[in-house]
Amino acid sequence: MAICIPTYRRPEDLARLLASLPAVTATAIDEALCREVSVVVVDNDPAGSAADVIVRTELPLRYLREATPGVAAVRNRALDEARDCDVVVFIDDDETPADPGWLAALLRTRRDHDADVVAGPVRTVVDGVLDPWVVAGGFFARAHRTHLQTGDAISAAASNNLLLDMSFVRQSRVRFDERFGRSGGEDSLFTSQLRARGARMVWCRDAGVLDHLPAHRQSRQHALHRTRGMAAAGVRVSLALAEDSRGRRVGVRARALAAALARMGSGTIRIAAATVSRSQGADAVGRRDLARGLGGIDGLAGRDHAYYGARAATAARQRQEEMT
Repeated sequence: MAICIPTYRRPEDLARLLASLPAVTATAIDEALCREVSVVVVDNDPAGSAADVIVRTELPLRYLREATPGVAAVRNRALDEARDCDVVVFIDDDETPADPGWLAALLRTRRDHDADVVAGPVRTVVDGVLDPWVVAGGFFARAHRTHLQTGDAISAAASNNLLLDMSFVRQSRVRFDERFGRSGGEDSLFTSQLRARGARMVWCRDAGVLDHLPAHRQSRQHALHRTRGMAAAGVRVSLALAEDSRGRRVGVRARALAAALARMGSGTIRIAAATVSRSQGADAVGRRDLARGLGGIDGLAGRDHAYYGARAATAARQRQEEMT
């Protein structure tokens, strides 16, 4: 099996993740859940900023550079590199396993539930204290699956904590769609397409990872940009899943427009009420709802928001400069 890590200009984060992997691989091997684990790092930085980290690590791994910009191309390159493996596990370069049993839990769930796809929870962590406004708005809460138990069926999944049965992936011929390479959403589309082809997809409550949120991604402006971009990507994914049917596309557009207008309306009302009551929480939730609504309109218009790669880095720098 292979642990695959997409990376882009995060050498310190990557070093932290690589340092955490010997413990999780040893646990999985000790429990006889796998015989050996390889690590594949795919670097999307043309300058190869991850190379120095790779040189310093003692892990046996394969380091590749992917010239095509965007996370979808990077994930496809990782799948190609690991095509002979039985299992691939994706984890992002700014994450770490929550405990040494992470990989074992994913593999055990695959075995016990005869699953083709297994996903686990992601918890955002920060150094210091997060802005109370951002907390009140629930921007990084990731609470929508806290009720799920191990083995519960899911219909789609993110790829930042994801196990794939490579036999099924090869048979399905599903690839990450590079139209979503900079905006995100490629993982929801990919896993939805796997499920449409019969994949058994389940949740693993015990296979948690920590998403380390750096200071420059903790601002209110970034939180709102992320929310709007995710909403836009969600609509674009729904439209992509309905590409083969004009009737379905019309239905998707109608539902997405209604939802976007409702969120914009509720958000505007909440913001107005918060102005009167001076409620920080109501203001945050209102602005989050408004951002989701605007993102829905963006998605219907075919507009994406760069969240990965050089365009995203440039946009982030511009937002940071506007704040100073």
